[in-house]
Amino acid sequence: MTETRTPTLREPQGSAFFVRDIPIYGDTILAPMDGYSDWPFRSICRALGSAMSYTEFVKVEKILSRSKEPAKRLYYEDAERPVTFQIYGDDPDLILKAALVVEKWKPDIIDINMGCPAKSIADRGAGVGMMPSPLRIARTFRMLVKALKVPVTGKIRLGWDKNKNYKLIARVVEEEGGSLIAIHGRTKEQRYAGNADWDAIAEVKAAVSLPVVGSGDVRTVADIQRMKSHTHCDAVMIGRGAIANPWIFAGYDREQVPHELVMETIHEHLQKSVQFYGEEDGQRLFRKYAVQYLLLKTLDRNARKEILKERPSGEFLEMLSQVYAMTAI
Repeated sequence: MTETRTPTLREPQGSAFFVRDIPIYGDTILAPMDGYSDWPFRSICRALGSAMSYTEFVKVEKILSRSKEPAKRLYYEDAERPVTFQIYGDDPDLILKAALVVEKWKPDIIDINMGCPAKSIADRGAGVGMMPSPLRIARTFRMLVKALKVPVTGKIRLGWDKNKNYKLIARVVEEEGGSLIAIHGRTKEQRYAGNADWDAIAEVKAAVSLPVVGSGDVRTVADIQRMKSHTHCDAVMIGRGAIANPWIFAGYDREQVPHELVMETIHEHLQKSVQFYGEEDGQRLFRKYAVQYLLLKTLDRNARKEILKERPSGEFLEMLSQVYAMTAI
């Protein structure tokens, strides 16, 4: 695949921490996000300074069914390493079988999603639906750590509801051989409402000796430093805040990003999306990023629809460039 790369604007200055024996050079990480952290977006964020790459999560049953979907969602290139495959399921035995399959695709790390709050996932006992079952989590990690050559990590929330058990789950992951714990500072019931509880992230950091990655309510460069100071976490994971501003990994708040860099990123992202998905799907899947990159939510629906309608990629880029010239902050 031909690739154009955004220049790396923030060079690593020595390893911030290790995931078992894997050095991580940096303290900001793009969060795994369903529908967003695909290869085109991940590779851009990684080049801008995200310290490692987490794939979109993949259902273990999809892996074991030999569906084509997992290979697409878990696609990566070596420039992204360290690469973490994130998988999810409710059955420890199936999780193990799926992990053994995808380990052959040579990720650096395999992560178990125990934090997704989506009803279709959590209510069947996967994602954050695993958190009410610490014994099931213990069995999952025990088997994976024993069977896999790569480090095994976990991503959690505070718990299912106000009866939070995040410290217990973090300790279980550590006791069963996990190599890192990432924690989003909200419960399943909260989803993304209210404020993320950074105190809870600090409690996890104090409770375990594993590297701890904090997540929740990080949208600016100052937020990164505030979370690190408040929680003493080893790294900060940025999700929704990075969709509109992948340049945060290079140390920019959105209003500081040079016009030329915005357009360069848009050009590269659209090119990669078309290469990866094909012209029609690539452009369609890129539109949600264009809305964020160009802050098009400030425009009315009809204007957005006209800007984002399907057209040849060259014309589409020209349209986006003209719109950005008129609306740039």
